[in-house]
Amino acid sequence: MGADSKTGEEEKQNGNSFDVNDYTIIKEGDAEILMHAKNEVFYNKTQVNNRDMSIAVLRTFISQRKQEHEAMLARRRTKAANKVLDAKAENPGYSVQHNGESNDGSEVMEDTSNGESCSISEEQTKNPRGKGREELKPPRVLEALSASGLRALRYAREVEGISQVVALDNDKASVEACRRNIKFNGSVACSKVESHLADARVYMLTHPNEFDVVDLDPYGAPSVFLDSAVQSVADGGMLMCTATDMAVLCGGNGEVCYSKYGSYPLRGKYCHEMALRILLASIESHANRYKRYIVPVLSVQMDFYVRVFVRIFTSASDMKNTPLKLSYVYQCTGCDSFHLQTVGRTVSKNNSVRYLPGFGPAVAQECSDCGKKFNMGGPIWSAPIHDQEWVAAILADVKSMKERYPAYERISAVLTTVSEELPDIPLFLSLHNLCATLKCTSPSAVIFRSAVINAGYRISGTHVNPLGLKTDAPMDVIWDIMRCWVKNHPVKAQPSEQAGSVILAKEPVLQANFSRAVASLSKAQAKKVARFLPNPERHWGPKLRAGRTITSKHVSLLGPRALNAINNDENGDGSNHEDVEEEQPAAKRKKTEESDS
Repeated sequence: MGADSKTGEEEKQNGNSFDVNDYTIIKEGDAEILMHAKNEVFYNKTQVNNRDMSIAVLRTFISQRKQEHEAMLARRRTKAANKVLDAKAENPGYSVQHNGESNDGSEVMEDTSNGESCSISEEQTKNPRGKGREELKPPRVLEALSASGLRALRYAREVEGISQVVALDNDKASVEACRRNIKFNGSVACSKVESHLADARVYMLTHPNEFDVVDLDPYGAPSVFLDSAVQSVADGGMLMCTATDMAVLCGGNGEVCYSKYGSYPLRGKYCHEMALRILLASIESHANRYKRYIVPVLSVQMDFYVRVFVRIFTSASDMKNTPLKLSYVYQCTGCDSFHLQTVGRTVSKNNSVRYLPGFGPAVAQECSDCGKKFNMGGPIWSAPIHDQEWVAAILADVKSMKERYPAYERISAVLTTVSEELPDIPLFLSLHNLCATLKCTSPSAVIFRSAVINAGYRISGTHVNPLGLKTDAPMDVIWDIMRCWVKNHPVKAQPSEQAGSVILAKEPVLQANFSRAVASLSKAQAKKVARFLPNPERHWGPKLRAGRTITSKHVSLLGPRALNAINNDENGDGSNHEDVEEEQPAAKRKKTEESDS
């Protein structure tokens, strides 16, 4: 507990109706929260990765925001000085008036008289009439769905430079818990964090352009909050958004995904990256309605969810480029081939740009590799999903203060892998899927990467899948490499109508070179830096929604021991409650015992 936190006795003396001894104290980072044994307010231990990543991005955002503001001031000073010099050169009698306007009516910074030379100083940038010249205010953060308030408290206590964190929830028990936790965390939290009982959608709509950072982390789909969230973010601010409805985004319910996000998912090996790109396309669509557009800074798939960090800007002209950043995806039903078709294109003529529909179709009715039909999905965000300069800055910040991140190992591994991704290549191939199509043994990733590099193309891994490979090599080159591999590693005869048989029946145009390429290993692999870490404990994943009764059927989420502890606590000494493991079917109990051993 922090030095400025109050004890349970002090809380009672101040008139509060709770006793710290009735709660479990959970510490994460510099924040502490009080959690009751009952599932009244949602708290998810597994989201420590999410919270740590958000804090790292927020620290970098504050630093970058300050640099951008200083650069803007420097440009304005230079522009104002050049304007004055040009005016003096054209008109030797030019002087600056006391009312802040020059002879030609243009706005300037300072009064000059008595023949003094005009100079631009720091004080001159404080003219209130000059847009953007005022001092940069500390950022305000809105956590739209706060629950226990742990995230808001960590922002306030761990991120330097934040002026205020507004925590919202429309559940009375959650707001009471959040306010209790604010007091429990002492003076710093009390001065910076506010908790309100409100519908996040209404609150954000009634506070447009007010927050520099808006954090959306709902239990499920964020789609109902996006329209109001993109309006609440200030120009140049950041929207942090989580989606945990992965079954929907990854193609389990395509029609539901289309109704929520306006995009149809495909069930390829790249489905988790496609989920990221569907969410980005949806945010862009909502932003466009208000002459705004997004610039992704970091987009990650971790654990059981996707999380995107995007900056939002206002510009009616730049908004027109949105169709160039969106694409439809054609996925072959017979092999691993996929192709992208952009929604729009531009034509430049005489210093003007025309925006036109994209050319199509991108593929024939039948796959040129195996002859099967295509499924069509999208539209998805096909522009870069990361800013590599930001990723490098975030990773450097994380490494410089590793002791302040409880989930340091996991987030540094994810950021390291993200930093080595090809930024301009949407989606990825699965080497094992390619080999499954051909029914052949798989080459090692190093051998396959070497063949692609030796053919003159780029290739990298992806943070989404340890076996995924991003490359700018077209599918016919990929299949030629695999044909050459199969010639050296023959396969058994397969029925002629199968996709693999059709592919192998063609002679390769490209003769693959499988000799080891220098760049076939990533820098992280060469340095033996961890890129993919296992879950830290069993039953790692999403926990129950707040308010649900915890029963034995939730053993797969919480684990037998945790479930026993909760139920025993609810029954006092646990004497009237049957052991959870006794309630399990015999086969399931046996399997659990074997895995424990």
